Amino acid sequence: MKYRQIGLTKEKVSALGFGCMRLPTLDRKPSSGEVDEPETIRMLRYAIDNGVNYIDTAYTYHNGKSEEVIGRTLQDGYREKVLLTTKMPIWLVEKSSDFDRFLHEQLSRLKTDSLDIYLLHNLKKETYHHLLKLGIFSWAEKAIDKGLFRYFGFSCHEPFSIFKDFIDSYDRWSITQIQYNYMNEDVQAGTKGLKYAAEKEIGVVIMEPLLGGTLANPHPEILSLLNQANPQRSPVDWALQWLWNKPEISTVLSGMNSFEQVQQNINSANHSGANSLRSEELDTISKVQSKYSSMNPIPCTKCGYCMPCPNQVDIPRNFELFNTAMVFNQVNLNRNIYQNIFPEEMHASSCIQCGICEEKCPQNIPIRDWLIKIEKALGRKD
Repeated sequence: MKYRQIGLTKEKVSALGFGCMRLPTLDRKPSSGEVDEPETIRMLRYAIDNGVNYIDTAYTYHNGKSEEVIGRTLQDGYREKVLLTTKMPIWLVEKSSDFDRFLHEQLSRLKTDSLDIYLLHNLKKETYHHLLKLGIFSWAEKAIDKGLFRYFGFSCHEPFSIFKDFIDSYDRWSITQIQYNYMNEDVQAGTKGLKYAAEKEIGVVIMEPLLGGTLANPHPEILSLLNQANPQRSPVDWALQWLWNKPEISTVLSGMNSFEQVQQNINSANHSGANSLRSEELDTISKVQSKYSSMNPIPCTKCGYCMPCPNQVDIPRNFELFNTAMVFNQVNLNRNIYQNIFPEEMHASSCIQCGICEEKCPQNIPIRDWLIKIEKALGRKD
């Protein structure tokens, strides 16, 4: 296994991390509460025995069962072999005493006296201000002093501007977790966020390296491009190696739900390295990115000329969510992002059909018509 340093912590973390949001289940439904515990134990312990030392879970994964199963899996000496990470469900926090309540409940579930890393889960602008009022930072520093966890950070799905504000607002962040893959360089924190956090010497953990699994089973035209470049390399390996090529990344989480996936991903990690991809390999990924972009039903180049919208609609982000939903057949996933993560005031539904954006669009996109279609596809059905 290859290892990297995670920010300023000086901890050596495996290039591959085990994400525990999609453990194998008895009913074969991803993220359900019916975790196949014997298979999970077999997979996780195999991964640890083969060098994986970063385990990531959260309060809500598998309806709260993920932490419990991980706690039992890490018995028999396995807890001491890993950096154990979980996340506080900050959207459930109502008062400052909830900080301790959730943490101690999670420690109990995980059958441990302390965590290595504790993250604020899915930090958003509005929840952040609420946490500040409740004194989140002073609480975290006291918890670290008590030995309840060693490093503090946050996971985030916000755009770069908000992500940067989070980074700049506190000088004791150790870790941040962001969604990132070769199709998400300009999505959420993106490449700018990755580099900015790394410049601040904050460890960067990557989630959704395969874009919810879609990059593992690419469009036939994309698969053809990859096979022409190297028929021996799987689409998963292409996606993971592209990430590991970046020295700013500390570890890449994979939500593995089969023993075969664990074996394959460990093998990929064993052959990874920063700045290890050849120029022709990077060119192949660039071709794939361009090909995927050409498949977008809305020909938006994200130039931003349509912005700002007088009614606060984030037009490029609406287009991006719709395009991704259509190209990658991710309607349900992107509908969830649209309804539960993307700020409602920026939704397509806020469009008042003024047409100012269309006058400025260099691609002559019928923006108003597309916004109606986006709300119909991704919005709530009343």
